Amino acid sequence: MFRTALRNVLAHKARLLMTVLAVLLGVAFVSGTLVFTDTISDAYQKSSAKGFDQVDVAVRPEYQDSKGDKVGRTPELTRALLDRAAHVPGAASATGVVTGFTALAGKDGKLVGGDWQSAGGNYWGTGDPRYPLVSGQVPHGKGEVLIDSATAKRTGYTVGDRVRLSVDGPVLTPVVSGVFTTDDGNVAAGGSLVLFDTPTAQALFGKKGTYDEIDVRAAAGTSQRALKATLDRALPAHLVETTTGRQLADDQARAISASMSGLRQTLLVFAGIALFVGTFIIANTFTMLVAQRTRELALMRAVGASRRQVTRSVLAEAFAVGAVAGVAGLAVGVGIGAGLRALLGSFGASVPDGPLVVRPGTVVAALAVGVLVTMLAAWLPGRRAAKIPPVAAMNSVHAKATTKSLVLRNTLGALCAGAGVAVVLAATSMDADAAQGPMGVGAVLLILGVFVLTPLLSRPLIAAAAPVLRVFGVAGKLARQNSVRNPRRTAATASALMIGLTLITGMTVMAGSLQTSIDKMAGAAIRADYVVSMANHGPLSPDVARRLAAADGVTASSPLRDGESRVDGGTEFLTGVNGADIGRLTDLKVTDGSFTVGGTRVVVDEDAAGVHGWRAGSRFTAHFEDGGTRRLTVAGVYEGNDLLSGILLDNKVLTPHLTDPADMKVMVRTADGASGAAKDRLEKILGSNPAIKVQDKQDISHETAQMFTLMLNMVYGLLAMAVIVAVLGVVNTLAMSVFERAQEIGMLRAIGLDRKAVKRMVRLESLVISLFGGVLGIGLGVFFGWAAGELLGTKMPTYELVLPWGRLAVFLLLAGVVGVLAALWPARRAARLNMLAAIKAE
Repeated sequence: MFRTALRNVLAHKARLLMTVLAVLLGVAFVSGTLVFTDTISDAYQKSSAKGFDQVDVAVRPEYQDSKGDKVGRTPELTRALLDRAAHVPGAASATGVVTGFTALAGKDGKLVGGDWQSAGGNYWGTGDPRYPLVSGQVPHGKGEVLIDSATAKRTGYTVGDRVRLSVDGPVLTPVVSGVFTTDDGNVAAGGSLVLFDTPTAQALFGKKGTYDEIDVRAAAGTSQRALKATLDRALPAHLVETTTGRQLADDQARAISASMSGLRQTLLVFAGIALFVGTFIIANTFTMLVAQRTRELALMRAVGASRRQVTRSVLAEAFAVGAVAGVAGLAVGVGIGAGLRALLGSFGASVPDGPLVVRPGTVVAALAVGVLVTMLAAWLPGRRAAKIPPVAAMNSVHAKATTKSLVLRNTLGALCAGAGVAVVLAATSMDADAAQGPMGVGAVLLILGVFVLTPLLSRPLIAAAAPVLRVFGVAGKLARQNSVRNPRRTAATASALMIGLTLITGMTVMAGSLQTSIDKMAGAAIRADYVVSMANHGPLSPDVARRLAAADGVTASSPLRDGESRVDGGTEFLTGVNGADIGRLTDLKVTDGSFTVGGTRVVVDEDAAGVHGWRAGSRFTAHFEDGGTRRLTVAGVYEGNDLLSGILLDNKVLTPHLTDPADMKVMVRTADGASGAAKDRLEKILGSNPAIKVQDKQDISHETAQMFTLMLNMVYGLLAMAVIVAVLGVVNTLAMSVFERAQEIGMLRAIGLDRKAVKRMVRLESLVISLFGGVLGIGLGVFFGWAAGELLGTKMPTYELVLPWGRLAVFLLLAGVVGVLAALWPARRAARLNMLAAIKAE
């Protein structure tokens, strides 16, 4: 039986080619994902580990948790602590580390390194071992800086060039005194690193006389653990915490691995979708292959083969196909992994150098997925074939499904689909966080139910196309009849396309609705013409707000200043505003009281009001970080959003209690409204600062929606794999259908149907099946998009369902194009059949 199975594989190469391709694509996606994420993770881990080569023990401040009514604070690492650490037994040296955001402008005036990867730091002494100099000399004072060699190469800056940069305030124009190399992971990923001398870095980053971290090197013969133990005894435990360099490297490796796991899981989900779609094709293929060989299998049963042997022969055939597809898919997956890494470079992202990583687990996973998926899909057709009595199989009395089996299938499908709809609808009324699990279960149940019901749904939906098909005469009539002749085969083919379009449509509906709600939120919450913020969303210097308030043409402005307080024994974050102007800069919906901010009168969002039981007229005591207190009155309660939320109070009340005031944003309204000229004028007032963004409502909406757009484009690209697999399924089904109907096609040719009409018949059949799958997919996608939107609406008051009719029409058109393209080869094959040979075919 094993030899027979191998013979069947070799005898039907063309029939199984599409199945191999379907499995191959799924396996390639899985293995490519594993290779890509392992390679990137390994490269970053090795690069980050190099960054800790100069650190044996790191000393960091230990955050002091708040006690009673006092706000928690972070202790400072002073020069005295550094000197004490440098002189403990076993310490060779100690380096004070200062870091912060530093925006460097390229020669084109644009920010270098990206919003989050533009960093600055201090160069220690005359020969910092962390940053070996390539050229030039160490910096001295505010007028000199060092830049990393990767940034120098990208920007074209050399020693002696003057550059423009900013930390959180005015633009500085120092000279590049030198260029250094570094193993910093952010620089390897395309970021920039600018170094100042230590006093300058401390002054710029608000760390006068203090450090963010103290790195201690061990003397020869002293281990990291021994040095850590000595430092723990010598330094005040309530102020600092110590960590070995090895532990830092391990923690960084775990963090990198954790960050990559999200990407890996996302990619593997889409690989699973491709495999799920491929399973339909494999099951469909083996069902048709077994049906074509029914008499052959019956003859084997008649000469002594048992049911188990027949099933095993089909599974052996599937094993051979899965093994070939697994090996080929692994090879293609390695290429995909390498290609994805190269693709990052084309998008401007740099990845640390490192070898392509193919772990043993990746090889095992690829082969296991290929073999298991194929054998699982082939098991049911093999088992069904083994249960057919030999005499019945030889007489073909088994060919049609019984009424009982169809009733059972439709009943199960209806129950499954009904349960799925009920669970999804129930989830829409639950809390968003708790509803994710039930929503996923309901979606799976509904998709499975619709798949089971697809043979039943195919007849009325395909019948609806009859008036259009009549236009094509006999070919159109035959195409309709062929589409409904074998509902199960049609269902399996259409379902593969349905799943891909369901996901694409659902994501498109959600993304379009989110974009509309974000536009509404930006328009509804803000009356200001512009919002000024740091490129990395960090704190702004208060000088920015002062300069904007004094600028010509500015009629109203308000900084949004962050503060922390203790209220009713818990921590509450405050936002300081310009009480006189905030009403003209915002348009927040007030649900209780009035939007009045000034003196001791504050406004609070609904969340804070709900937690504390506040309403208009309520009074509470705020305990500030400097130990001071203030009795405040709630003037009103408003609906918060992602732009404004929490407790808003006047800066005249908040600022005196802050040790280091800093603004997160500055809202500005101009006399002439938003315009290109007004925006340019504000940017020039701020010195064309590369660290600062001046955005109008449209810019804010675009930035907020950008991640959704990026995610949607990524989903389209990933789901394209499932659509390709679905196309292969349509091709496979049509090709095997043509083989099955060879005698029928030969007869049609003999009685006068020409080759063009045969081609038209097969193409129309493919078109009808593809559109059937497209209609089901778009319908399910709209339903899931609505359901997911109901959950988002609980967290986003401005959310509303928007159906992108234009894109839905494009998706339906895409389904039709898939059908036409998939039919090209099967139609050509059908038209070229020799009519006499086909008529004589068994």
